[in-house]
Amino acid sequence: MADEVTVRPPSIRDVARLAGVSHQTVSRVLNDHPSIRPETRARVLEVMGELKYRPNRAARTLASSRSQTIGILSASSTQYGPAASIAAIEAAARERGHWVSTANIDAHDPESITAGIAHLSAQSVEGLVIIAPQTRVFRALESQRIDVPYVTLQSELRGREHHLSVDQIAGARLATRHLIELGHRDIYHLAGPQDWIEAEARMRGFLDEMDAHDLPMTAPILGDWTAEFGYYAGRELLRVRDFTAVFASNDQMALGLLHAIRDEGLSVPRDLSIVGFDDIPESAHFWPPLTTVRQDFPELGRRCVELLLDGASPTTETTIVPTLVVRASTGAVART
Repeated sequence: MADEVTVRPPSIRDVARLAGVSHQTVSRVLNDHPSIRPETRARVLEVMGELKYRPNRAARTLASSRSQTIGILSASSTQYGPAASIAAIEAAARERGHWVSTANIDAHDPESITAGIAHLSAQSVEGLVIIAPQTRVFRALESQRIDVPYVTLQSELRGREHHLSVDQIAGARLATRHLIELGHRDIYHLAGPQDWIEAEARMRGFLDEMDAHDLPMTAPILGDWTAEFGYYAGRELLRVRDFTAVFASNDQMALGLLHAIRDEGLSVPRDLSIVGFDDIPESAHFWPPLTTVRQDFPELGRRCVELLLDGASPTTETTIVPTLVVRASTGAVART
């Protein structure tokens, strides 16, 4: 019987008794109440550590009417951009004493979107982040009622309320301008899938920059974000080889292109230059190391959590401008 008693986890009253305070005082410490004296707070925290006390989050939520949780509705957490955004939001939320609950939905299924919102609402999330790269998801969301502050992380929604994003168009223009400044005139664009907001924005940035320099354009090639497709597209393009550079809409497709070019016996950047987008951790270790566009995901996460928790309204400064990281995959156009 004695063994059964020792198994019981410590309670808030155990902490109060050993710290010599009331259980209400312990509760105030847990909720970071400003009326608690520093020495009292320190003593209570010390006892919590000694007892290895873990507060009951459900009870704290009921007592404070705050869940200290941010919800994320994600339609593509497997791709680098959405996954990096989720990680950045989680890190920023932890710094503010909050947790993150993620509901992964099927972008092709409107009922999945409804269920995802209901799932997060049942957890009494204090705010919601919508990371849905496909336009069809936002069309489905228009019919949903969202009763908490929310932020969408998509560039196409610029100028609308609740919007925050990395400026994909500006990033694509940086990549394209870099190639033009190196003397390239015949540049192809390997785009992402149709219906993806980022893919559309990066394509638009490429076309805008080419048009600004009055350069001839060919129709962008629609890919699927994978290195396999990049390899396939590269093999097909090299049959004619009427270009000197390619701007790939993500680093994985750029990796496939590098492979195809190498298999053809050509050299990057001596024969062809390649630029990617995202600056995934591996891009610095491609051969050659990849010139690419870097998105500031930590800053995106910080601003997102700030908007949700501080009750601020998005201002005109709702986009984060990416930067170009120049490595060895780009060089001056070969002179004939």
